Amino acid sequence: MTAKEVIVVDPEVLGGTPVFGGTRVAIQTLFDYLEASSLDDFLEGYPSVSRQQAEVVIELASNLLNTFSTQYEGIA
Repeated sequence: MTAKEVIVVDPEVLGGTPVFGGTRVAIQTLFDYLEASSLDDFLEGYPSVSRQQAEVVIELASNLLNTFSTQYEGIA
């Protein structure tokens, strides 16, 4: 599953807010849940999002943070 399949930005869906592909669930909602609860609670609350989709988004976020950290260390 690719990032483009998992994360969709369409002005016709939630005004262009990034959502999980095939849903109207904002990506930010996942991170809000993870801050306060768990992935299982998120998936229970939003059954239209698959575990695979959520895991891909978490992995993408982790990779972005690791890339940022590596670049930041290079300029610090």
